[in-house]
Amino acid sequence: MSHPNETVLREAYAAFAKEDIPGFLAHCTPGVTFRMPGQGLLAGHHTVEAFFAKLGPAMQAVRGTLREEVLHVLAGDDQGFVVVAQSAERDGRLYKWNCSHWWRIEKGRLAEFQEFVDDPVAYESAWKV
Repeated sequence: MSHPNETVLREAYAAFAKEDIPGFLAHCTPGVTFRMPGQGLLAGHHTVEAFFAKLGPAMQAVRGTLREEVLHVLAGDDQGFVVVAQSAERDGRLYKWNCSHWWRIEKGRLAEFQEFVDDPVAYESAWKV
């Protein structure tokens, strides 16, 4: 039997994949924050407003080609981990990398996100400034 927060994570990722931002945010606390690695278009520690303000230009840079496949989800009472395979095309080239997403969870809602990547070169090439 899976933990209820696994369902929260899976539903949030499904909404994000459908570009249903209100549906995604319904699974988050109002103060959710995002910490993204690297030096590229998404890099930094962001409020939800700042993150989505950066996401639009980042998606334009990769012409909407970002793909994310959820591989594994593990959740407990106050934390969750999601392993994803991601890819995006930029300047005529396809980049692929895997990520581990750590979530802090408060009362069944996503409160804090941090992304870790296995191939910083591919990640940075896709999201370069």
